[in-house]
Amino acid sequence: MSDAVEGRWAEIFTPRYATVTLILCLGVALLAFNAFLASISLPTAVQELGGVALISWALTLFLVFAIVGGSGAALLKQRLGARTALLASSGVFLLGTVIAATATSMPQVLVGRALQGLGEGVVSAICFALIPELFPSRLVPKVFGLQAMIWAIAAFGGPAAAGLLTEMVSWRAAFLVNVPLVLLFASMVIIKVPAHSPEDRVVARFPGLRLFAIGAAIMLVALAGLAAPLPAAGLLIVAAVMLVATVWMDGRAEERLMPRDAFRLVSVVGTGLWVVLLINVAGAGSAVYLVLVVQEMWGYKPASAGALAAVLAVAWSASAIVVANVRSKETRKTLIRLGPGMIGLGLVLVLAGLQIDQVSVVIIGQLIIGSGFGLHNGYLNLTVMEAASDEERDRASGLIPTTQSAGNAIGAALAGVAANSGGMAAAATAGAVKLAVVPVYLLGVATAALALIAAWHMVSMVRPQDTSSSFAAH
Repeated sequence: MSDAVEGRWAEIFTPRYATVTLILCLGVALLAFNAFLASISLPTAVQELGGVALISWALTLFLVFAIVGGSGAALLKQRLGARTALLASSGVFLLGTVIAATATSMPQVLVGRALQGLGEGVVSAICFALIPELFPSRLVPKVFGLQAMIWAIAAFGGPAAAGLLTEMVSWRAAFLVNVPLVLLFASMVIIKVPAHSPEDRVVARFPGLRLFAIGAAIMLVALAGLAAPLPAAGLLIVAAVMLVATVWMDGRAEERLMPRDAFRLVSVVGTGLWVVLLINVAGAGSAVYLVLVVQEMWGYKPASAGALAAVLAVAWSASAIVVANVRSKETRKTLIRLGPGMIGLGLVLVLAGLQIDQVSVVIIGQLIIGSGFGLHNGYLNLTVMEAASDEERDRASGLIPTTQSAGNAIGAALAGVAANSGGMAAAATAGAVKLAVVPVYLLGVATAALALIAAWHMVSMVRPQDTSSSFAAH
């Protein structure tokens, strides 16, 4: 791609790309809304159905099955074609939605949430894989900027909409609002998404062992976040061994789930996936604990605490839109390197604001964290897509959202271990909470530093894109 070639924002809304843009927006909207739906509506469901001990599993199972689904999405796309795979996975999501919305017990809700996660994981991964397939590389930063805007809208509007539906109608209505979105998504897929792309004609053996290992490892990670520090460390070690073994097995399999050089530090794709993983690990702890901490320390109401957390999403969206027109490849490399550093700095400021009881410092930190993600995320993803060969691009692109989810899960679990080691579970005063949260943020800063090192290493390996690449060609 020439540095001089740059797309306009309006181009993604022209007749050629408008339907595809809508499909990707709907795919992201489903994920974004459901990220907030459960936490708002499930407490009310528990009041009606009972089973309060199972409420955390509604979140855990959704995440585990989403990661499993995302891991197998590229292979599913190659076997069935993008259109059939998206229709099947959105059907699974719809089935899960109906089961959860009509449930008469919490175990039924869990089944529905697991199916929702499985379907959404595949939808999200294939939507990512379709970006380089259906858009020229010059428009990709704008697609990611638009997706960031949807997340920002969901961060503010999602909880409010779910809360209003739950309060004015029922918690079941909050689930059923997905139905028209899924049906619209499916109709757009039928109209626009190709049934098969040239590289899709593959008959693959079902990789059951690898998918099971990924799911089991993420389940152990989720359990680690609830355990005491010593057992949690053991669970995380076992999970890490399982994930490493899975990547090793996949690299030697005839039908791979991941690109051949996934998580290998000798390639742009492998190192880029490490950056994706590490920045999400870095940000997860603050995402999990900030709302709780400001409620406990400063007596904030849920709405005020949620607004403070949502500042990050707004900064992410705004910064992603601002840099979507960056033309210079060198500037893009700078943004990729800058992002993890800004995330680390923002975490330091949020921690400092909590320690000195200054909400303004916390807000500045949130703005810097969000801007760090927004400035570099689109170009990080684009660089991974461009670096992948035509044969590997489906796997590399589809693995990005799955790696993001895995990073959030691992980061939340590590933050739980850090918080428990700092005495969060027993913290009964604002001062105790203030001390207990310190390890959470120090862990995030350390992980952001690792992401910064990986980002510098990645951009040092970037080479001009092969002009014969199908991604560059269209």
